[in-house]
Amino acid sequence: MIIHTTMAHASFPVWCRRIAPWVLAILAVGAGTAVFAERYHWMLRTQAIAAEREETTQQTRAVLRLLESELQKFRLLPAVLGEYPDLRAALRSGRVDPALNDKLAVLKDKTGAGAIFALDRQGKTIAASNARLPESFVGHDYNFRPYYRLGWTKGGSEYFALGTVSHRPGLFLSRRIEDRDGPIGVIVVKVEFDAIERAWNDGQALSFVTDANGVLLLSSDPALHFRTLKAIAPARKAQIKAALQFGGAPLTPLGIAIAANGLTTLPDGSPATTASLPVPVAGWQLYHIEPLGEALKAARQRAEIATMLFAVLLSLTVATLGWASVRRRRAAEARARLEQEVALRTRDLAREMEARAVADQRYRQAREELAHANRLGTLGTISAGVAHEINQPVATIRTFAENAAAFLARAQPAQVATNLREIVAMTDRIGSITAQLRRYARRGVGTIGPLPLTQVIDGVRLLVGDRFRSARVRLDLPAPGATLMVQAGRVRLEQVLVNLLTNALEAVRDQPDRWVSVILTQQDGRVILDVRDSGTGVDPAIADQLFMPFTSTKSEGLGLGLHIARDIMVEFGGTLEHVTGDGHTLFRMTLNAV
Repeated sequence: MIIHTTMAHASFPVWCRRIAPWVLAILAVGAGTAVFAERYHWMLRTQAIAAEREETTQQTRAVLRLLESELQKFRLLPAVLGEYPDLRAALRSGRVDPALNDKLAVLKDKTGAGAIFALDRQGKTIAASNARLPESFVGHDYNFRPYYRLGWTKGGSEYFALGTVSHRPGLFLSRRIEDRDGPIGVIVVKVEFDAIERAWNDGQALSFVTDANGVLLLSSDPALHFRTLKAIAPARKAQIKAALQFGGAPLTPLGIAIAANGLTTLPDGSPATTASLPVPVAGWQLYHIEPLGEALKAARQRAEIATMLFAVLLSLTVATLGWASVRRRRAAEARARLEQEVALRTRDLAREMEARAVADQRYRQAREELAHANRLGTLGTISAGVAHEINQPVATIRTFAENAAAFLARAQPAQVATNLREIVAMTDRIGSITAQLRRYARRGVGTIGPLPLTQVIDGVRLLVGDRFRSARVRLDLPAPGATLMVQAGRVRLEQVLVNLLTNALEAVRDQPDRWVSVILTQQDGRVILDVRDSGTGVDPAIADQLFMPFTSTKSEGLGLGLHIARDIMVEFGGTLEHVTGDGHTLFRMTLNAV
């Protein structure tokens, strides 16, 4: 017994020494695999979230372009209808014209508007596109509606609400109509966004627009209409319900938690990523939410696969170098799967980029149409001055022709030749004036390239110079050298300058010291044009909204000139801004020098 016990204790260290390296190897492989799995999964998760954020941002821009193009299509409609003779006659007389109702119905169908209706001085509907339908607006009193009150008092408004008759939500675009004796009514165009919401709905992502109170106005999921991002104060909620803006909607919170970094928790607790952009309507914000569940699941699956491969490769490395071929084969398979995923994703991105390009083209086309309409409106205001410019050389031509006839009767050919040369010079001047008018009225082609700034200054001087002289307002224009080139398009750059100078002329008409100056400076490869006048400056109440559509200090103005001008300057790669603290009115244009 003593001998047996001694032999057992002697053999134990040998067994321990044999098994210990394998145990240590297994523990090392397990520990290394655990560390790799944790770090690699964290890396893949971070990459997946970053990719989804970028994708969400791109999708948000595409969604916003689609919404902006829809808004641009309808914003000019109230202004155009305000000039409709039949509508003005109906508002002045107060009598409903069935033919006018039919015309509004045809216009509604052709434009895709939700409804078009006219309100008289008391806010009562006298004509509507749905006059022949059971839910007709004719005879209804909308005096309590903010879109009527704002349209009547401020000249126009954009107000989203639930229809009290149709019970369909929409954006009400209103504009005051005036005649010689003052306001006679308000024209209202209701824009419904059903088609936009259907286009947003892709089955997974969620897109919605909120107002300044956080109420969901538009949504790819119609069931979420009039929910809120967060709880609204009881007093504010009572005001909204009193105005019947959303009918009897309870305005309950949506239950979505959006962090500052865009990471979002959905009502069911699942993760998502969110991007938001402002909509060109006061107080509106666009949100686009993409669920992260599938992306995180894919990252987790890839991490698990990679962890398994790592464990196998590490084990095979520890065991024998003979398994190197197996390791290379598995790595090649993993790369193939990754390349296939990249190829599929690349094709998806190509399709999305094509769709965004189409939306962007539609937006650019609508903006160019709006700019052309603005140029034609401005051309009407300067035509009288240009006519005066033409009358002077015409009168001179007649004088020289009469003198030439007298010299011819006296047989003085030298004097006749001199008079004829002067007549040719005057016809050349008339030709330059009419050519400038044709160029300014022509629809812009959107080309941008190197442009001599002196051509633009000469063209602007020809278009507005006589108006300033007739109004006895001093106009100081710079004289840039022929070598100073800027990156722009001539017709549209002239449009921006004519718009700013026309606004300045209107602003200084009642000033004792009337002057407008354009100051040219160059700095760091940029050309700066400051348009400054002797006016008292812009009213601080609207200074922050100068470049918003339909913002104007003139009762007859559309409020689109500065909005169009800034869009044109941005397309040139430059800027247009209102500079405060000058003591006068100062707008600054910045262009790239070539």
